[in-house]
Amino acid sequence: MKKIGILILLSFCFIGKVQAEELAPNSESAILLEVSTGKVLYEKNADTKLAPASMTKVMSMLLIMEAIDSGKISFEDEVIISDTASSMGGSQIFLQTGEKYKVHELLKGIAVASGNDAVVAMAEKVSGSVSAFVEKMNEKAKELGLKNTHFDNPHGLESKTHYTTARDMSVMAKELLKHERILEYTSLYEDYLKKPDGSSVWLVNTNRLVRFYEGVDGLKTGFTNQAGYCITTTAKRGNMRLLSVVMNAETSDLRSKDTVSMLNYGFNTYKLDLLLTKENDLGEVSIEKGKKLNTKVYLDQDITLLKKVSDAKEEYHYNLVVEPVNAPIKNGDVLGYLEVLDKGGNRIKEVNVIAKEDVPKASLWDLGIRLFEFITSGLVF
Repeated sequence: MKKIGILILLSFCFIGKVQAEELAPNSESAILLEVSTGKVLYEKNADTKLAPASMTKVMSMLLIMEAIDSGKISFEDEVIISDTASSMGGSQIFLQTGEKYKVHELLKGIAVASGNDAVVAMAEKVSGSVSAFVEKMNEKAKELGLKNTHFDNPHGLESKTHYTTARDMSVMAKELLKHERILEYTSLYEDYLKKPDGSSVWLVNTNRLVRFYEGVDGLKTGFTNQAGYCITTTAKRGNMRLLSVVMNAETSDLRSKDTVSMLNYGFNTYKLDLLLTKENDLGEVSIEKGKKLNTKVYLDQDITLLKKVSDAKEEYHYNLVVEPVNAPIKNGDVLGYLEVLDKGGNRIKEVNVIAKEDVPKASLWDLGIRLFEFITSGLVF
């Protein structure tokens, strides 16, 4: 590999995971992390398998958003409500067999009002049947490396073999947050669903923190007798987004209390340094046998480093590491990575670097012209 030093000095210091049981005293299990770095700031029994109740819909919404982003379905597609969907118990938005709704309307019904009928209708839309959708849920769990999660349904009603952990739920939620448009729905405190007969259903978010805690814009609550009161929450202040999970609290007030405790701790204790963005030009790399001789490279994600507000500064620098590049290349192709190094040369972090343009392979004509220009420039072979 070829290493190109980039003379940029940074400030960063190491931080450790906090073990502060008092942050979530009312919950059986909990976790708090910063989203862009994935750094766990606090955890309590985070790998204990528990029933997730309607937090299950985090995975359901993830599969729905993936289907939309892939073009399999669109926000404007119509969904015909089946007998199976309309007969769902638990929380619902009162869909009737044969009614037609747009995907975006049902997604709102899932995200805001936790409609079991809406999520079943969408499961059928995405996969053809609920069972096929649940199979996809478990496949996605394996893909994400979740070893302590198993789904029996898309809604979270009680089942003996339907379980997850706070840590696994945080991974699902972090993945869902990559689909930023979902926050347009999960951040709504209240809205209305217009029914085909002209009447409306009032949708009220069961996550009261959306209204009462600064920065909260999602994600999903849950409750059954087996699961107790659960909540997966995300909040953003400035450039830092936190994600918390609380499982098996005795009341909705206590799950909110533990969530607020964790979020307050995170926002008051840590800050996020944005070092480089995806828009920063990192320089050029040579392309062999390409229509162009070189192309600029960029990060595939922002580089952020998390530290405590009280931490002292330390200097860091970068190395750009690139493989030999042969044409053709496409926009988005990974061409190497950027290392963040400490002053002792130890690697702290690495982020992929990508091309932001297509570079086709040079034709024989292109190579001939290039050779002619080389000869006529007065250079000697």
